[in-house]
Amino acid sequence: MIDLKIGIIGLGDIAKKAYLPVLSEKEGIELVLCTRNEDTLNRLAEKYRIQEKVQTVDELLTKDIDAAFVSSATEAHFKMAEKLIENGINVYIDKPVSVSFQETERIVQLAKDKGVIAMVGFNRRFIPRVKELKEHGKASLIIMQKNRFAAPDYVRRFVVEDFIHVVDTLRFLMDTEVKDLKVEYLRKGEMLDNLVIQLIGDGCIAIGVMNRNGGVTEEIIEYMAGHDKYVVNSLVETTHYHNKEISFTKFGDWEPTLYKRGFYQITDHFIDCVQNNKTPNPSIDDSYITHEICERIVKSIDPEA
Repeated sequence: MIDLKIGIIGLGDIAKKAYLPVLSEKEGIELVLCTRNEDTLNRLAEKYRIQEKVQTVDELLTKDIDAAFVSSATEAHFKMAEKLIENGINVYIDKPVSVSFQETERIVQLAKDKGVIAMVGFNRRFIPRVKELKEHGKASLIIMQKNRFAAPDYVRRFVVEDFIHVVDTLRFLMDTEVKDLKVEYLRKGEMLDNLVIQLIGDGCIAIGVMNRNGGVTEEIIEYMAGHDKYVVNSLVETTHYHNKEISFTKFGDWEPTLYKRGFYQITDHFIDCVQNNKTPNPSIDDSYITHEICERIVKSIDPEA
């Protein structure tokens, strides 16, 4: 029995690595693939034994879908999401909604006006090693680094396409309203090398760091609550420090990577919200706050960006 019919739009890396493998495993889900690239469309439809495939969103809308995963290139998110929402289709949009804050505002408002379920793909909120940090009590200090090897970028793309994960994860772990924002950065010409922010809330300071012109690609979260410190490395391993005691938490050898990285969980959550008409967590309004903070960061670095 088919419970939901779901479109997957844009069959790039993230769709191929995450959404297609996860969604194709689920019972009661019928998938429709959508991309302009005919070779990719045919190859993936054959690989996953998917019957229905189209090349445009207009064609997809004729397939009577209940929801769609928008996993296209970021610059295409807005027009696709706008058309889907205007036609009453529930949407899951890869982060960011758009690199344009005005377009993000439009999508958030349109989703509310049309009464559809809209969710942004902030998968780190669903990663077990990240999510469980909040079980250790409220943090007074959080530090997150997401660094890349030799990859400086233009200010807006650096912040809104990549650093947005840092902002959203810190907001999630702070679990309190951000009352102040401080920004420091190193820029060479039009390229941004590194960025450091402070998000300040009641009883908590969260520091976000990204060096995109450094010597290593890495992701580390330090979570300090009371007399305990927890360090999550590469999103999959936690080290707990308490005075001179040190302990480790790791996944078993058989745990799939897409579970470790939260894709099974975030996909299940969106589908459950669609099936039961529930507001996702994070809601589209909550994700809007993350985009708004990123816009403030961009404008503090380059008012013309």
